[in-house]
Parts: sequence; C-alpha cells; structure tokens
Amino acid sequence: MKDALRAALERYSPSAIDDEPNLARAAVLALFYDCAGEPHLVFQRRSERVLHHKGQVSFPGGAMDPGDEHPLWTALRETHEEIGVAPEDVELLGQLDDLITISGFRVTPFVGWLRTYPYPWRFSADEVAYLLEVPFATLRDPRSFVPDIRTYGGRQVILPSYRVGPDLIWGATARIVANLLDVCLAIPELDGSREPR
Repeated sequence: MKDALRAALERYSPSAIDDEPNLARAAVLALFYDCAGEPHLVFQRRSERVLHHKGQVSFPGGAMDPGDEHPLWTALRETHEEIGVAPEDVELLGQLDDLITISGFRVTPFVGWLRTYPYPWRFSADEVAYLLEVPFATLRDPRSFVPDIRTYGGRQVILPSYRVGPDLIWGATARIVANLLDVCLAIPELDGSREPR
C-alpha cells in the first residue's frame, strides 16, 4: 500500500492556512508501518502531565520550536522525542490539510512510513501514557465511526470520531484521520466504503 498511498498523496493538493498569523504553529506525523502485510498507524494516548489535550489520543507531534526550519522537521523531531522513532527511519509520503485546533494551534499533518517493523518504541512517560498500534482497516471499518455531534452557532454539526477498543479518537486527530481516509478513496486497492460524514 505504501506506493499507492504515496501516489495518492502526490495527486492531492493539501489546503494551507496562511491568514492566521496569531496562531502557534504545530505539526504531527501520521506514521504507517507494515505488520504481517497489513498497514497500521501508530497513535499515542497523551499523559495527564502535558499542557494541552491531556489524556487524548493523538498522532505524535507538537509545537514548532524557534529552531525548526519547517513544520516537517517539527513533526519528525517531536515523533523522535515522544515515541523514539529516529527521523532517518521515516520515509515521507506526503502532507494533509492544515487545521486549527481549539487550543489555538495551526497544525500541519504529514504522512510517513516506518522503514522497519517491529520497531523499538521508546516513548516519553512525561508526554505519552501508552501507544495504540491500529490496523488501518479498523479505521476504515464503518463500525469504528462514531458521530461526534456538536453545536456551533446554534446549529448541530457532525464531526468524525473513531472507536478503537476502549479508546476514542476524536477532535483534531479524528479530523486528520478523516482527511487521510478521503485521500485513500483514490487508492483502487482499498474498498472505499465508509460511514458518511
């Protein structure tokens, strides 16, 4: 699937947010790997010690440091700090849409592929409670989709969220997953059927 996903991302034009200068910049990495011939994604359950999004399921990533030359470097640096994956062990496949979080960040998501698996994960106990290694098929299964009904400006909207065992992927991370799933509709090898959003 790696080559097909790379091709789909190369055809995709991610939307950028350029007119929000007051937002802090951040970046995350949606990191795939192959386990027994099946693509998986790694997520992390954030600890209760972090400043933002305590206890939530997220992709590895975080805020840009002053020395970060590009959001991609932020995503790779944070992934190394949080779950121990060295930047040279990640093959970059592409980029997804920028999004804004309720905590005031402009997030740029990248998609990568772990060059080798199994991998000696080493996660930061201060930032990460535990890792979730999720088969991509689980996220594509309509039974995993949970409508997250919110009220904005007096009207109800349905946002995506995904149930993975006892964990719920919601918020900005779920929006990134939904964006990724939309990109994957262009991959003929995958059955594109999903619960509508």
